[in-house]
Amino acid sequence: MISLSTSRLVMQPLQADDWAFFLRLYQTPDVMRFIGNLETPAQIHSRFEQRLGNWDRYCDFWLCLLIREKETGSAVGLTGFFPDWRPYQQGEVGFILAPEHQGKGYAAESLREVLNFAFDHCDFHRLQANVLEGNHASRRVLEKCGFQMEGLLRDSYRIGEEWKNDWLLGLLKSDPRP
Repeated sequence: MISLSTSRLVMQPLQADDWAFFLRLYQTPDVMRFIGNLETPAQIHSRFEQRLGNWDRYCDFWLCLLIREKETGSAVGLTGFFPDWRPYQQGEVGFILAPEHQGKGYAAESLREVLNFAFDHCDFHRLQANVLEGNHASRRVLEKCGFQMEGLLRDSYRIGEEWKNDWLLGLLKSDPRP
């Protein structure tokens, strides 16, 4: 089983008993405002089920890691990436933190370990992140981890009835990682 850790956090694949936390994250309007529409519990459960299973870099589903505080064991959020291994050795990273754990540096701390795993153990060449324009906090996290702004994707995402722009940020394996 994949297990990543930092001085304060441990990240392990999502398990069936993490459902209540997953549901709470995806039903929190403040969390979802930059991610997507609020969905029904059945829709969220389908998303949850898609992230369970034995993951390897050739999978066609997200490596979804539950972030926990080492000291308390409290669930903090989710992080991981979606691989596009064949033939490009690329992936898309993402992270979601519960509101009470935002602003503590956990997103950048956990993302750095995910990047180390993706580049050093899975041999990815490039990772990218699509961030809803206006989500300055997530953009700062990515830039702290070495991602560079690559462009603006116009009307690339829809939340409710409104089309939104995405910032596209990228990081190559050869780029410096702070």
